Amino acid sequence: MPVTPTYPGVYIEEIPSGVRTITGVATSIAAFIDFFKRGPMNKAVQILSMADFEREFGGVDARSEGGYAIQQFFLNGGTEAYVVRVASGTPRKAVAVLQDAVGGALALNLSAANEGVWGNNLRIGVDYSTSDPTTRFNLTVSELGTSNGRIVILRQETFRNLSMSSTLPAPAPPNTPDPNYVKTVVNSGSTLIAVDDPLGVGRPLNSGTVSGTTFTLPATPPGVGQPLRVNVTVTIGAASETRAANLGPGDIVMLDEAAARLEAAIRGAKPDDAAWAQTTVRVAAGVLQIVAGPAAPHAIITFGGAPAAPPLAADPNTVTNLDLPIVAGPGTNIAYYQVGYTGIAAVGAQGAGGATSAGDDGTPPDATALIGNPAADPPTGIHSLEKVDLFNILCIPRIARVSGAPEAFNSAQHDPVVSAATAYCEKRRAFLILDTPSDVTNISQVKNWMTQKATLRHKNVALYFPRVRYADPLDGFRMRSFGASGTMAGLYARTDVQRGVWKAPAGTEAVLRNVQQFDYKMTDAENGAINPLGINAVRFFDIYGNVCWGARTLDGSDQQASEWKYIPVRRLALFIEETLYRGTKWVVFEPNDEPLWAQIRLNIGAFMHTLFRQGAFQGQTPREAYFVKCDKETTTQTDINLGIVNIVVGFAPLKPAEFVIIKIQQMAGQIQT
Repeated sequence: MPVTPTYPGVYIEEIPSGVRTITGVATSIAAFIDFFKRGPMNKAVQILSMADFEREFGGVDARSEGGYAIQQFFLNGGTEAYVVRVASGTPRKAVAVLQDAVGGALALNLSAANEGVWGNNLRIGVDYSTSDPTTRFNLTVSELGTSNGRIVILRQETFRNLSMSSTLPAPAPPNTPDPNYVKTVVNSGSTLIAVDDPLGVGRPLNSGTVSGTTFTLPATPPGVGQPLRVNVTVTIGAASETRAANLGPGDIVMLDEAAARLEAAIRGAKPDDAAWAQTTVRVAAGVLQIVAGPAAPHAIITFGGAPAAPPLAADPNTVTNLDLPIVAGPGTNIAYYQVGYTGIAAVGAQGAGGATSAGDDGTPPDATALIGNPAADPPTGIHSLEKVDLFNILCIPRIARVSGAPEAFNSAQHDPVVSAATAYCEKRRAFLILDTPSDVTNISQVKNWMTQKATLRHKNVALYFPRVRYADPLDGFRMRSFGASGTMAGLYARTDVQRGVWKAPAGTEAVLRNVQQFDYKMTDAENGAINPLGINAVRFFDIYGNVCWGARTLDGSDQQASEWKYIPVRRLALFIEETLYRGTKWVVFEPNDEPLWAQIRLNIGAFMHTLFRQGAFQGQTPREAYFVKCDKETTTQTDINLGIVNIVVGFAPLKPAEFVIIKIQQMAGQIQT
C-alpha cells in the first residue's frame, strides 16, 4: 500500500509489475471408464502407474478391455490417468456381522471398502492383547490371494487398542472423545474395510481357540531332553483332523515360551496345509490363543485331549498328553471372520460371525451405466469426471467390443455413448479416442461403418483402424484383439513430452509398444482409401515396426474441408484455450480500462511467445506466428458498460506434412553459348 511520509528520511514502496506468468496446462492426462474388479464405484481415482491401478482396481480383468487399455497407456508413455469404475446389475459390498459372544448380541457391522467379489477374500481377526485386555481389542484385516498356487496374504492392516465407545470412561472428563473409537480409526485408516452402523456395546468376541486361564506343568515334568507333545485338532465344516505337535525337548516354564514353541510345532506338523502352516499362537490376557491361518477362516481348533494313536514314542518318559497345562477354554470360536461368508447356518456351532452376505461385481456396464447421471449426488458414469480438475483424453474401450466373448457390448447402444462422451469432451476441452468395433475387420467394413456413423463426426474425436493384437497374460499369453485407444493415449502422452502437443502423434517415431500384430494388414492403396475419410491407420513397416500412420480428427475428411482437420492442430487449440481460461481468472472484477488491457496483452503475449520459441507455430517472426488483441477496438464502451472485456488471440498452427511429393526430372545437357 502507498507509504504516507511522516518523518524526513527514505521510504521504500513496492510497485506491482503487472506480470502474471501463465503456465501451460498438462496435455495428456487420460481418463478411462469401464468395468473393473474393485475400486470405488462412479468415482474418478487418480493413478500414476500400473502399480497404482493394480492396488486400487485389481489389475486386468478378462471381462473388461479397460484394464488392458490402461496397461497399454502406461507402456506407451502415459504418466497420469483417472479411472472410473462403473457396472450394471447389482454390485454389492461383502459384509460381515461380528457378535460379542457365540450366539450373542451385535458388536460390529463390517463391510468391504467397495463393491465386488474381491471382498469375499477378506479375513478379520480379533484379539485382546491390548493396553486394557478387559475392554479394548485389536482388529487385523487380511486380504488373501494366490501366488504360485499357494494362498498368501496380499495386504494386511492392524488397528490396535480399539474401543467400542466414542468417549473415554471415567476418570476422564465427561464427553471426552476416545481417539481409538473403532469407527473413527477404521474408517479413516483402512483401505480394505469400513465399520457401518449400527454398532453394538460389547466388543467383538476374539477369534481363535482360547486355552484355559491357567498354565501349569504336569505333576512329574519330563526330564531335560525329553520331548513335549500336544494333540491339536483342526475342524473345518464336517472334516476333522488330529495331529500331534512336538514342542521339542526341555521344560516349559513361561507362557510366552509355550506359545512360541507350540506355534512352531503346529506349523511343522503339516507344513503343506495352509490351515496348519499359517497357524499362529499368541498370548492374550494370560491365556493361550490359537488361530488357524486365514486360508481356513472357519477352522475350529481344539488342543489337549487323548494321545494320538498309535503312540508317537515308546519312551515311557515321553509326555503325550498335556491336558493339565493346556486346556481348551469355553466358547471355542472360528479362527477368522470371513467377510462375505454365507455358509454360517448355526451361529453357535460355527462361531460368533453372524449372518453375512457375499460381495458382487455386478455386470459389465451398459449405455445407461457408462453415460451416467449428471444430476446424481455424486454424478455417475462419464459425469463422475466432474470432480476431476483437468483431463485431456477420454477412452471408453468397453463400447467397441460388440462381438465375441467375454461380455460383448450391445452395438445398438454404441452411438448414444459416443454422443454423450463427445458432448462432454467438448464441454471439458478434452479429446475422445474411439476404438474400431470388434466386428469391423476389413477396409470395406470400416468404410461402411463410418458412413453409417457420419453423425458421430466431431473435431474432438479420432478413430483408429484396425484393432491391435497383443498377448493376454490371463489367457496363457495368447494373442487377443483390443481397441487401440489405450495405446494411442499413451502415444499422445509420449509425443507431447518428446516433441510437444503440436507434433502429430504419427510417423516412424510413433512406434506402438507391446503391439505384436494387427487384426488387418493394410496396404498403401487401402490406407489411401480410408485416410480421406478421416480414419487413421495403424500399420506395420519393415525396420520401423508397428506405428501409427494417420493424424486426422473425425472432422478431417477431405469433403468437410474443416480447419480442425488434424489432431495436433485441434489439441494445440484445446491446450491454448484451457491454459488461457485458467491463466486469466485474475482479470475478473479488475477495472476494465487500458491499464488492464495492457496487462492482458503483456501476459498472454508472453505465453504465446514462449510457445513460438518452442516451435509451436508457423512463421519466422512473432508477428507471423501469433497475435493478441485487447484494446478499445475489441472492447467498446458498450462492452465496458456490460462488464465485458474481449480478448482476441490468433495463432498460425503447424500442419503435419501428410503427403511428401518428390519431383524428379532429367537435366538437359548444358550447351555453351
